[in-house]
Amino acid sequence: MERVPEYTRSVVERVNLLVQAGKLQADPAQIAVASALDQVLADLKASHVSSKSSALGWLFAKRSRQSASIKGLYVHGQVGRGKTMLMDMFYELAPIARKRRAHFHEFMADVHERIFQHRQKLKSGETKQADPVPPVAAALREEAMLLCFDEFSVTDIADAMILSRLFTELFARGCVLVATSNVEPDNLYPDGLNRGLFVPFIGLLKQNVAVMSLDARTDYRLEKTKRLPVYRYPLGPEADAVLEAEWQHLKGERPEAAADIAMKGRSIPVRRAVDRMARFTFSDLCEKPLGASDFLAIASRFDTVFVEHIPYMGPARRNETKRFIILIDALYDHGVRLYASAVDVPEKLLTEKRGTEGFEFDRTASRLFEMQSREYIERNAAKVAEI
Repeated sequence: MERVPEYTRSVVERVNLLVQAGKLQADPAQIAVASALDQVLADLKASHVSSKSSALGWLFAKRSRQSASIKGLYVHGQVGRGKTMLMDMFYELAPIARKRRAHFHEFMADVHERIFQHRQKLKSGETKQADPVPPVAAALREEAMLLCFDEFSVTDIADAMILSRLFTELFARGCVLVATSNVEPDNLYPDGLNRGLFVPFIGLLKQNVAVMSLDARTDYRLEKTKRLPVYRYPLGPEADAVLEAEWQHLKGERPEAAADIAMKGRSIPVRRAVDRMARFTFSDLCEKPLGASDFLAIASRFDTVFVEHIPYMGPARRNETKRFIILIDALYDHGVRLYASAVDVPEKLLTEKRGTEGFEFDRTASRLFEMQSREYIERNAAKVAEI
């Protein structure tokens, strides 16, 4: 995101300054969402001030935690329309200390870990609270009043089954949710197993957030034309040779070896690793029973990742497609430099758009395109420079 003067106090003002500087094109849809974000900022500021405005401020603050008095915002729209940029601005301006921003999959991995730890305490007799959700929600609320989620999506049945109960607790404690997504709330988890148990969450979500569509004029990521040769297609000896040459160039004289990433009594095998570089095949990552927490661990451990032999995907490879979507989200969100070989260009990798994966793969293709750009590499230059 382009830097703007520190004195700006609203998302609308920041967007307008970037337009005036020629960094953005004027877009009414973006301004409409920016205005809605500014309303959330104003509500947060008013709530913060009122809680400190009298000797009984602690009482009012306690009451505010018991009811969702501030309505959040859920922004959905196609990829590359500026949702992340607007979220960047909003989060930086949010006038409270207790705030948290995370990719939705990362947040849910944390929730499941907390639930696991609570059950371990119950088993050992450290707690008598059988239901882990209320104490987990209380701990999350204590850490953050404002939750900001990038790319809100639900593909995992374990997430789907817990969301309604979890957010009932969080909203009751006064948590404010601001989220971006590729799909509107009614299309979350559309063909998921036992979706009827998930549907109450959609109603709960709509009660606690305003829902807006960001239908900007174009995918801004596709306007980046300075691409680097880090994504090779089609598959074959030439693509293999190019990636091998790039690997050898990056590793230099450093020795490589197989490695493992420890994960709760098991490990993720890494076929080839050199310091903070790792090399995998699509099969290593997407044809194995790996999930969001595994991909987040890889993205945290390595700054440069090679993923080779990415095939066409579709209904016959639904699980592999889901894993690939989550993998690219994790690498992108952590600014990991990606080298890849694939059967075709990103937008053609999914042969048939169906269900949740059809919506989400547009984001994956757009991110694969952006991860080839100089802008992406330069934005994460600090990491790449360590290689």
